Amino acid sequence: MKTIASTALPSHVQLPQFDRQQLRSRIVHFGFGAFHRAHQALLTNRVLNAKGGDWGICEISLFSGDTLMSQLRAQDHLFTVLEKGADGNQPIIIGAVNECLNAKLDSLAAIIEKFCEPQVAIVSLTITEKGYCIDPATGKLDTQNARIVHDLENPSEPHSAPGILVEALHRRHERGLAPFTVLSCDNIPDNGHVVKNAVLGMAEKRSPELAAWIAEHVSFPGTMVDRIVPAATQESLAEITRELGVEDPCAISCEPFIQWVVEDNFVAGRPEWELAGVQMVQDVLPWEQMKLRMLNGSHSFLAYLGYLAGFAHISDCMQDDAFREAARRLMLNEQAPTLRITGVDLTAYADSLIDRFANPALQHRTWQIAMDGSQKLPQRMLEGVRVHLARESAWPLLALGIAGWMRYVSGFDDDGNSIDIRDPLSDKIRAIVETSNEEERVSALLALSEVFGTDLPQHPQFVEAINQAYQRIVQHGARQAVLETLVV
Repeated sequence: MKTIASTALPSHVQLPQFDRQQLRSRIVHFGFGAFHRAHQALLTNRVLNAKGGDWGICEISLFSGDTLMSQLRAQDHLFTVLEKGADGNQPIIIGAVNECLNAKLDSLAAIIEKFCEPQVAIVSLTITEKGYCIDPATGKLDTQNARIVHDLENPSEPHSAPGILVEALHRRHERGLAPFTVLSCDNIPDNGHVVKNAVLGMAEKRSPELAAWIAEHVSFPGTMVDRIVPAATQESLAEITRELGVEDPCAISCEPFIQWVVEDNFVAGRPEWELAGVQMVQDVLPWEQMKLRMLNGSHSFLAYLGYLAGFAHISDCMQDDAFREAARRLMLNEQAPTLRITGVDLTAYADSLIDRFANPALQHRTWQIAMDGSQKLPQRMLEGVRVHLARESAWPLLALGIAGWMRYVSGFDDDGNSIDIRDPLSDKIRAIVETSNEEERVSALLALSEVFGTDLPQHPQFVEAINQAYQRIVQHGARQAVLETLVV
Protein backbone atom coordinates (compact mmCIF):
# COMPACT_ATOMS: atom_id res chain seq x y z
CA MET A 1 0.00 0.00 0.00
CA LYS A 2 1.30 3.43 -0.94
CA THR A 3 1.75 5.89 1.92
CA ILE A 4 3.24 9.36 2.28
CA ALA A 5 6.43 7.62 3.47
CA SER A 6 6.80 5.55 0.29
CA THR A 7 5.52 7.91 -2.40
CA ALA A 8 7.16 10.78 -4.27
CA LEU A 9 5.05 13.77 -3.32
CA PRO A 10 4.36 16.88 -5.45
CA SER A 11 6.99 19.62 -5.39
CA HIS A 12 4.77 22.12 -3.53
CA VAL A 13 4.57 19.81 -0.48
CA GLN A 14 6.95 20.87 2.33
CA LEU A 15 9.04 17.90 3.50
CA PRO A 16 11.13 17.44 6.69
CA GLN A 17 14.56 19.06 6.22
CA PHE A 18 16.37 17.19 9.00
CA ASP A 19 17.80 13.76 9.73
CA ARG A 20 14.96 11.84 11.35
CA GLN A 21 17.38 9.07 12.35
CA GLN A 22 18.80 11.44 14.98
CA LEU A 23 15.48 11.79 16.80
CA ARG A 24 15.02 10.37 20.27
CA SER A 25 11.82 10.40 22.32
CA ARG A 26 12.72 13.46 24.41
CA ILE A 27 9.11 14.66 24.43
CA VAL A 28 6.35 12.22 25.40
CA HIS A 29 2.93 13.54 24.46
CA PHE A 30 -0.49 12.49 25.78
CA GLY A 31 -3.21 12.88 23.17
CA PHE A 32 -2.47 12.55 19.44
CA GLY A 33 -5.46 14.69 18.55
CA ALA A 34 -6.06 17.13 15.72
CA PHE A 35 -4.90 20.21 17.60
CA HIS A 36 -1.60 18.72 18.73
CA ARG A 37 -0.78 17.57 15.21
CA ALA A 38 -1.35 21.03 13.76
CA HIS A 39 0.23 22.96 16.65
CA GLN A 40 2.93 21.62 19.00
CA ALA A 41 4.10 18.85 16.65
CA LEU A 42 4.26 21.28 13.74
CA LEU A 43 6.15 23.93 15.71
CA THR A 44 8.67 21.35 16.94
CA ASN A 45 9.03 20.22 13.32
CA ARG A 46 9.85 23.83 12.38
CA VAL A 47 12.62 23.94 14.99
CA LEU A 48 14.09 20.70 13.65
CA ASN A 49 13.93 22.09 10.10
CA ALA A 50 15.80 25.20 11.29
CA LYS A 51 18.65 23.49 13.11
CA GLY A 52 18.20 19.72 13.36
CA GLY A 53 18.68 17.98 16.68
CA ASP A 54 17.20 15.03 18.54
CA TRP A 55 13.95 16.48 19.96
CA GLY A 56 11.63 13.71 18.80
CA ILE A 57 8.09 13.15 20.05
CA CYS A 58 6.62 9.87 21.27
CA GLU A 59 2.83 9.97 20.98
CA ILE A 60 0.78 8.24 23.68
CA SER A 61 -2.88 7.21 23.61
CA LEU A 62 -4.47 5.07 26.28
CA PHE A 63 -7.72 3.23 25.68
CA SER A 64 -8.69 4.63 22.29
CA GLY A 65 -6.87 5.81 19.20
CA ASP A 66 -5.43 2.40 18.33
CA THR A 67 -6.61 2.65 14.70
CA LEU A 68 -5.01 6.07 14.29
CA MET A 69 -1.78 4.85 15.91
CA SER A 70 -1.68 1.81 13.60
CA GLN A 71 -2.09 4.10 10.62
CA LEU A 72 0.64 6.40 11.92
CA ARG A 73 3.07 3.49 12.24
CA ALA A 74 2.25 2.30 8.72
CA GLN A 75 3.55 5.61 7.33
CA ASP A 76 6.72 5.80 9.45
CA HIS A 77 5.11 8.28 11.89
CA LEU A 78 4.82 10.94 9.18
CA PHE A 79 1.59 12.88 8.76
CA THR A 80 0.27 15.89 6.86
CA VAL A 81 -0.89 19.29 8.06
CA LEU A 82 -2.73 21.28 5.38
CA GLU A 83 -2.69 25.00 6.10
CA LYS A 84 -5.76 26.46 4.39
CA GLY A 85 -5.78 30.16 3.63
CA ALA A 86 -8.26 32.26 1.73
CA ASP A 87 -5.71 32.48 -1.11
CA GLY A 88 -4.55 28.86 -1.25
CA ASN A 89 -3.32 25.78 0.59
CA GLN A 90 0.09 24.63 1.84
CA PRO A 91 0.60 20.93 2.66
CA ILE A 92 3.36 20.19 5.19
CA ILE A 93 4.71 16.75 6.08
CA ILE A 94 5.52 16.59 9.80
CA GLY A 95 8.51 14.44 10.73
CA ALA A 96 8.98 15.37 14.41
CA VAL A 97 7.14 12.29 15.67
CA ASN A 98 9.41 9.24 15.86
CA GLU A 99 7.43 6.80 18.00
CA CYS A 100 3.93 6.04 19.32
CA LEU A 101 2.45 3.78 21.98
CA ASN A 102 -1.12 2.71 22.64
CA ALA A 103 -2.49 0.63 25.52
CA LYS A 104 -4.38 -1.65 23.12
CA LEU A 105 -1.56 -2.09 20.61
CA ASP A 106 1.22 -2.32 23.19
CA SER A 107 0.57 -2.38 26.92
CA LEU A 108 0.01 -0.01 29.80
CA ALA A 109 3.29 -1.25 31.31
CA ALA A 110 5.18 -0.26 28.15
CA ILE A 111 3.59 3.17 28.20
CA ILE A 112 4.56 3.86 31.81
CA GLU A 113 8.12 2.67 31.20
CA LYS A 114 8.42 5.06 28.25
CA PHE A 115 8.06 7.98 30.68
CA CYS A 116 10.91 6.51 32.70
CA GLU A 117 13.53 6.54 29.96
CA PRO A 118 16.44 8.84 30.94
CA GLN A 119 16.26 11.06 27.86
CA VAL A 120 12.62 12.10 28.46
CA ALA A 121 12.71 15.82 29.33
CA ILE A 122 9.13 16.96 28.68
CA VAL A 123 5.76 15.30 29.06
CA SER A 124 3.15 17.36 27.22
CA LEU A 125 -0.61 16.95 27.18
CA THR A 126 -3.66 17.74 25.04
CA ILE A 127 -6.31 15.68 26.84
CA THR A 128 -9.15 18.28 27.21
CA GLU A 129 -10.51 19.48 30.54
CA LYS A 130 -11.97 16.06 31.39
CA GLY A 131 -8.60 14.33 31.24
CA TYR A 132 -7.17 16.17 34.25
CA CYS A 133 -9.82 14.74 36.60
CA ILE A 134 -10.22 18.05 38.41
CA ASP A 135 -13.27 18.89 40.51
CA PRO A 136 -14.50 22.17 38.95
CA ALA A 137 -15.96 23.31 42.26
CA THR A 138 -12.62 23.15 44.10
CA GLY A 139 -9.95 23.17 41.39
CA LYS A 140 -8.40 20.13 43.10
CA LEU A 141 -8.13 16.49 42.13
CA ASP A 142 -11.56 14.82 41.96
CA THR A 143 -11.06 11.84 44.24
CA GLN A 144 -14.55 10.58 43.33
CA ASN A 145 -13.64 10.24 39.65
CA ALA A 146 -13.81 6.55 38.69
CA ARG A 147 -10.34 6.51 37.14
CA ILE A 148 -8.80 8.29 40.13
CA VAL A 149 -10.45 5.82 42.50
CA HIS A 150 -8.97 2.99 40.42
CA ASP A 151 -5.51 4.57 40.36
CA LEU A 152 -5.38 5.14 44.10
CA GLU A 153 -6.24 1.46 44.62
CA ASN A 154 -3.88 0.30 41.83
CA PRO A 155 -1.06 2.88 41.70
CA SER A 156 1.25 0.73 39.55
CA GLU A 157 -1.45 0.17 36.92
CA PRO A 158 -2.99 3.65 36.50
CA HIS A 159 -5.71 4.53 33.99
CA SER A 160 -5.74 8.33 34.28
CA ALA A 161 -3.25 10.93 33.09
CA PRO A 162 -2.56 12.16 36.66
CA GLY A 163 -2.10 8.56 37.81
CA ILE A 164 0.33 7.75 35.00
CA LEU A 165 2.35 10.92 35.58
CA VAL A 166 2.66 10.24 39.31
CA GLU A 167 3.60 6.58 38.82
CA ALA A 168 6.23 7.57 36.22
CA LEU A 169 7.68 10.24 38.53
CA HIS A 170 7.63 7.76 41.42
CA ARG A 171 9.71 5.30 39.37
CA ARG A 172 12.13 8.00 38.21
CA HIS A 173 12.59 9.14 41.81
CA GLU A 174 13.26 5.57 42.97
CA ARG A 175 15.76 5.00 40.18
CA GLY A 176 17.63 8.24 40.76
CA LEU A 177 16.59 9.71 37.40
CA ALA A 178 16.07 13.41 36.82
CA PRO A 179 12.46 14.66 36.73
CA PHE A 180 10.78 15.98 33.61
CA THR A 181 8.71 19.08 32.87
CA VAL A 182 4.94 18.60 32.64
CA LEU A 183 3.59 20.86 29.90
CA SER A 184 -0.18 21.25 29.46
CA CYS A 185 -1.11 22.48 25.98
CA ASP A 186 -4.86 22.38 26.53
CA ASN A 187 -7.00 25.46 26.01
CA ILE A 188 -8.05 25.80 29.63
CA PRO A 189 -7.41 28.65 32.06
CA ASP A 190 -4.16 28.54 34.03
CA ASN A 191 -3.40 25.12 32.56
CA GLY A 192 -0.04 24.82 34.30
CA HIS A 193 -1.67 25.06 37.71
CA VAL A 194 -4.48 22.71 36.66
CA VAL A 195 -2.09 19.89 35.81
CA LYS A 196 0.07 20.70 38.85
CA ASN A 197 -2.95 20.42 41.15
CA ALA A 198 -3.90 17.11 39.54
CA VAL A 199 -0.41 15.62 39.85
CA LEU A 200 0.29 16.87 43.38
CA GLY A 201 -3.21 15.86 44.50
CA MET A 202 -2.57 12.33 43.31
CA ALA A 203 0.96 12.22 44.72
CA GLU A 204 -0.15 13.42 48.17
CA LYS A 205 -2.66 10.57 48.34
CA ARG A 206 0.19 8.13 47.66
CA SER A 207 3.14 9.54 49.58
CA PRO A 208 3.87 12.93 51.18
CA GLU A 209 7.57 12.36 50.45
CA LEU A 210 6.88 11.79 46.74
CA ALA A 211 4.62 14.84 46.63
CA ALA A 212 7.33 16.98 48.22
CA TRP A 213 9.91 15.76 45.68
CA ILE A 214 7.59 16.53 42.77
CA ALA A 215 6.72 19.97 44.14
CA GLU A 216 10.41 20.83 44.47
CA HIS A 217 11.83 19.32 41.28
CA VAL A 218 9.10 19.16 38.60
CA SER A 219 8.00 22.26 36.69
CA PHE A 220 4.52 22.89 35.27
CA PRO A 221 4.76 25.83 32.84
CA GLY A 222 1.62 27.59 31.74
CA THR A 223 0.87 27.91 28.03
CA MET A 224 -1.50 29.75 25.70
CA VAL A 225 -2.27 27.98 22.44
CA ASP A 226 -4.04 29.43 19.41
CA ARG A 227 -4.86 27.91 16.05
CA ILE A 228 -8.22 27.02 14.51
CA VAL A 229 -8.11 23.29 13.77
CA PRO A 230 -11.43 21.78 12.68
CA ALA A 231 -11.98 18.06 13.22
CA ALA A 232 -11.07 15.90 10.24
CA THR A 233 -13.92 14.95 7.92
CA GLN A 234 -14.18 12.73 4.87
CA GLU A 235 -14.21 15.91 2.79
CA SER A 236 -11.07 17.37 4.40
CA LEU A 237 -9.19 14.07 4.08
CA ALA A 238 -10.25 13.77 0.43
CA GLU A 239 -8.96 17.29 -0.23
CA ILE A 240 -5.59 16.39 1.30
CA THR A 241 -5.46 13.24 -0.83
CA ARG A 242 -5.89 15.42 -3.93
CA GLU A 243 -3.05 17.68 -2.76
CA LEU A 244 -0.68 14.76 -2.10
CA GLY A 245 -1.71 12.19 -4.66
CA VAL A 246 -1.88 9.59 -1.88
CA GLU A 247 -4.11 9.05 1.17
CA ASP A 248 -3.03 10.11 4.65
CA PRO A 249 -5.56 8.99 7.29
CA CYS A 250 -3.62 10.90 9.97
CA ALA A 251 -3.81 14.22 8.14
CA ILE A 252 -5.46 17.35 9.47
CA SER A 253 -6.41 20.76 8.06
CA CYS A 254 -6.07 24.10 9.83
CA GLU A 255 -5.80 27.85 9.32
CA PRO A 256 -2.43 29.50 8.52
CA PHE A 257 -2.38 31.52 11.77
CA ILE A 258 -0.54 29.95 14.70
CA GLN A 259 0.46 31.27 18.14
CA TRP A 260 2.02 29.67 21.20
CA VAL A 261 2.93 31.59 24.35
CA VAL A 262 4.89 29.51 26.88
CA GLU A 263 6.12 30.20 30.41
CA ASP A 264 9.89 29.61 30.17
CA ASN A 265 10.27 27.21 33.11
CA PHE A 266 11.76 23.86 32.07
CA VAL A 267 13.75 21.67 34.46
CA ALA A 268 15.37 19.40 31.86
CA GLY A 269 15.78 21.54 28.75
CA ARG A 270 13.50 22.20 25.78
CA PRO A 271 13.62 22.71 22.01
CA GLU A 272 14.49 26.21 20.82
CA TRP A 273 10.86 26.92 20.04
CA GLU A 274 11.71 30.60 19.63
CA LEU A 275 13.11 29.64 16.22
CA ALA A 276 9.56 28.74 15.19
CA GLY A 277 8.07 32.01 16.49
CA VAL A 278 6.97 30.74 19.90
CA GLN A 279 6.78 33.48 22.54
CA MET A 280 8.69 32.40 25.66
CA VAL A 281 7.53 34.63 28.54
CA GLN A 282 7.52 34.86 32.33
CA ASP A 283 3.73 35.22 32.72
CA VAL A 284 1.28 33.57 30.34
CA LEU A 285 -1.94 34.50 32.15
CA PRO A 286 -2.60 37.90 30.49
CA TRP A 287 -2.22 36.31 27.05
CA GLU A 288 -4.39 33.38 28.00
CA GLN A 289 -7.11 35.66 29.35
CA MET A 290 -7.07 37.73 26.15
CA LYS A 291 -7.44 34.66 23.97
CA LEU A 292 -10.07 32.91 26.10
CA ARG A 293 -12.33 35.95 26.28
CA MET A 294 -11.85 37.63 22.91
CA LEU A 295 -11.33 34.62 20.62
CA ASN A 296 -12.92 31.71 22.44
CA GLY A 297 -15.73 33.77 23.96
CA SER A 298 -16.80 35.13 20.59
CA HIS A 299 -16.33 31.67 19.03
CA SER A 300 -18.75 30.20 21.56
CA PHE A 301 -21.18 33.10 21.03
CA LEU A 302 -21.20 32.36 17.29
CA ALA A 303 -21.41 28.60 17.87
CA TYR A 304 -24.54 28.66 20.07
CA LEU A 305 -26.46 31.43 18.37
CA GLY A 306 -25.23 30.55 14.90
CA TYR A 307 -26.21 26.90 15.27
CA LEU A 308 -29.65 27.88 16.55
CA ALA A 309 -30.07 30.17 13.53
CA GLY A 310 -29.11 27.41 11.09
CA PHE A 311 -25.48 28.25 10.35
CA ALA A 312 -23.39 25.09 10.05
CA HIS A 313 -19.97 26.77 10.10
CA ILE A 314 -18.35 29.80 11.73
CA SER A 315 -17.51 31.21 8.29
CA ASP A 316 -21.24 31.01 7.45
CA CYS A 317 -22.01 33.15 10.50
CA MET A 318 -19.48 35.71 9.32
CA GLN A 319 -21.33 36.13 6.02
CA ASP A 320 -24.22 37.54 8.06
CA ASP A 321 -23.68 41.23 8.87
CA ALA A 322 -25.48 41.02 12.22
CA PHE A 323 -23.41 38.09 13.49
CA ARG A 324 -20.18 39.65 12.20
CA GLU A 325 -20.89 42.98 13.92
CA ALA A 326 -22.00 41.25 17.12
CA ALA A 327 -18.79 39.21 17.32
CA ARG A 328 -16.62 42.30 16.88
CA ARG A 329 -18.61 44.35 19.43
CA LEU A 330 -18.49 41.48 21.90
CA MET A 331 -14.70 41.41 21.61
CA LEU A 332 -14.04 45.14 21.80
CA ASN A 333 -16.90 46.57 23.87
CA GLU A 334 -17.44 43.78 26.39
CA GLN A 335 -14.41 41.48 26.56
CA ALA A 336 -11.42 43.77 25.92
CA PRO A 337 -12.26 46.13 28.83
CA THR A 338 -12.05 43.20 31.28
CA LEU A 339 -8.46 42.26 30.34
CA ARG A 340 -5.21 43.13 32.10
CA ILE A 341 -2.82 42.60 29.18
CA THR A 342 -0.69 45.59 28.14
CA GLY A 343 1.27 46.44 25.02
CA VAL A 344 -1.19 44.75 22.63
CA ASP A 345 -3.38 46.55 20.09
CA LEU A 346 -6.69 44.91 20.95
CA THR A 347 -8.55 46.54 18.05
CA ALA A 348 -6.06 45.05 15.60
CA TYR A 349 -6.34 41.73 17.43
CA ALA A 350 -10.14 41.78 17.13
CA ASP A 351 -9.96 42.61 13.43
CA SER A 352 -7.53 39.74 12.86
CA LEU A 353 -9.93 37.37 14.64
CA ILE A 354 -12.82 38.49 12.45
CA ASP A 355 -10.71 37.79 9.35
CA ARG A 356 -9.74 34.35 10.69
CA PHE A 357 -13.35 33.46 11.50
CA ALA A 358 -14.39 34.49 7.98
CA ASN A 359 -11.79 32.26 6.25
CA PRO A 360 -13.96 30.43 3.68
CA ALA A 361 -11.43 27.60 3.33
CA LEU A 362 -12.01 26.43 6.91
CA GLN A 363 -15.16 24.44 7.56
CA HIS A 364 -15.20 24.86 11.35
CA ARG A 365 -18.55 23.49 12.52
CA THR A 366 -20.58 25.46 15.02
CA TRP A 367 -21.71 22.13 16.51
CA GLN A 368 -18.10 21.12 17.20
CA ILE A 369 -17.31 24.40 18.99
CA ALA A 370 -20.54 24.15 20.99
CA MET A 371 -19.45 20.86 22.58
CA ASP A 372 -18.55 20.74 26.30
CA GLY A 373 -20.06 24.17 26.91
CA SER A 374 -20.49 23.67 30.64
CA GLN A 375 -16.71 23.53 30.97
CA LYS A 376 -16.01 26.38 28.54
CA LEU A 377 -18.61 28.95 29.57
CA PRO A 378 -17.03 29.99 32.90
CA GLN A 379 -13.69 31.18 31.52
CA ARG A 380 -14.96 32.33 28.14
CA MET A 381 -17.91 34.46 29.30
CA LEU A 382 -18.72 34.31 33.00
CA GLU A 383 -15.42 35.68 34.30
CA GLY A 384 -15.84 38.74 32.10
CA VAL A 385 -19.42 39.16 33.33
CA ARG A 386 -18.18 39.21 36.92
CA VAL A 387 -15.89 42.13 36.05
CA HIS A 388 -18.82 44.03 34.50
CA LEU A 389 -21.07 43.37 37.50
CA ALA A 390 -18.40 44.73 39.84
CA ARG A 391 -17.98 47.83 37.67
CA GLU A 392 -21.70 48.20 36.88
CA SER A 393 -20.86 48.35 33.15
CA ALA A 394 -22.96 47.00 30.26
CA TRP A 395 -22.67 43.44 28.88
CA PRO A 396 -25.70 42.74 26.63
CA LEU A 397 -23.89 40.49 24.14
CA LEU A 398 -22.36 38.37 26.88
CA ALA A 399 -25.85 37.95 28.30
CA LEU A 400 -27.09 36.86 24.87
CA GLY A 401 -24.21 34.38 24.51
CA ILE A 402 -24.95 32.79 27.88
CA ALA A 403 -28.66 32.65 27.05
CA GLY A 404 -27.68 31.15 23.69
CA TRP A 405 -25.97 28.28 25.50
CA MET A 406 -29.07 27.74 27.62
CA ARG A 407 -31.29 27.68 24.54
CA TYR A 408 -28.84 25.37 22.73
CA VAL A 409 -28.74 22.79 25.55
CA SER A 410 -32.54 22.88 25.68
CA GLY A 411 -32.21 20.61 22.67
CA PHE A 412 -33.90 22.25 19.66
CA ASP A 413 -32.81 24.86 17.12
CA ASP A 414 -34.98 27.70 15.83
CA ASP A 415 -36.56 25.42 13.21
CA GLY A 416 -37.48 22.79 15.79
CA ASN A 417 -34.72 20.34 14.81
CA SER A 418 -33.27 18.31 17.67
CA ILE A 419 -29.68 19.02 18.73
CA ASP A 420 -27.14 16.32 19.61
CA ILE A 421 -25.86 17.74 22.91
CA ARG A 422 -22.32 16.67 23.85
CA ASP A 423 -21.31 17.78 27.33
CA PRO A 424 -19.81 16.23 30.49
CA LEU A 425 -22.93 17.41 32.34
CA SER A 426 -25.36 16.25 29.65
CA ASP A 427 -27.28 13.93 32.00
CA LYS A 428 -27.79 16.72 34.55
CA ILE A 429 -28.69 19.21 31.84
CA ARG A 430 -31.18 16.83 30.22
CA ALA A 431 -32.88 16.25 33.58
CA ILE A 432 -33.18 20.01 34.14
CA VAL A 433 -34.59 20.59 30.66
CA GLU A 434 -37.12 17.79 31.00
CA THR A 435 -38.45 19.10 34.33
CA SER A 436 -38.63 22.83 33.50
CA ASN A 437 -40.66 24.91 31.05
CA GLU A 438 -39.40 27.89 29.03
CA GLU A 439 -40.24 30.37 31.80
CA GLU A 440 -38.35 28.31 34.39
CA ARG A 441 -35.42 27.31 32.18
CA VAL A 442 -32.96 30.05 33.12
CA SER A 443 -33.37 29.71 36.89
CA ALA A 444 -33.27 25.91 36.57
CA LEU A 445 -29.98 25.92 34.63
CA LEU A 446 -28.48 28.55 36.94
CA ALA A 447 -28.65 25.89 39.65
CA LEU A 448 -25.64 24.23 37.96
CA SER A 449 -23.06 25.46 40.46
CA GLU A 450 -20.33 23.70 38.45
CA VAL A 451 -20.96 26.31 35.77
CA PHE A 452 -22.33 29.42 37.49
CA GLY A 453 -20.90 29.08 40.99
CA THR A 454 -22.95 30.25 43.92
CA ASP A 455 -22.54 34.00 43.36
CA LEU A 456 -24.11 34.61 39.95
CA PRO A 457 -27.46 32.88 40.64
CA GLN A 458 -27.84 35.18 43.66
CA HIS A 459 -27.15 38.35 41.67
CA PRO A 460 -30.48 39.95 40.62
CA GLN A 461 -29.00 41.94 37.73
CA PHE A 462 -27.34 38.84 36.30
CA VAL A 463 -30.46 36.69 36.57
CA GLU A 464 -32.65 39.39 35.00
CA ALA A 465 -30.24 40.01 32.10
CA ILE A 466 -30.03 36.30 31.22
CA ASN A 467 -33.80 35.88 31.52
CA GLN A 468 -34.47 38.79 29.16
CA ALA A 469 -31.92 37.52 26.62
CA TYR A 470 -33.28 33.98 26.79
CA GLN A 471 -36.86 35.08 26.24
CA ARG A 472 -35.74 37.20 23.28
CA ILE A 473 -34.27 34.08 21.64
CA VAL A 474 -37.35 31.99 22.44
CA GLN A 475 -39.78 34.57 21.08
CA HIS A 476 -37.91 35.85 18.02
CA GLY A 477 -35.19 33.32 17.17
CA ALA A 478 -31.43 33.63 17.52
CA ARG A 479 -30.70 35.85 14.52
CA GLN A 480 -33.42 38.37 15.39
CA ALA A 481 -32.22 38.34 19.00
CA VAL A 482 -28.73 39.26 17.79
CA LEU A 483 -30.15 42.12 15.70
CA GLU A 484 -32.27 43.42 18.57
CA THR A 485 -29.33 43.28 21.00
CA LEU A 486 -27.19 45.34 18.61
CA VAL A 487 -29.73 48.19 18.66
CA VAL A 488 -30.49 48.15 22.38
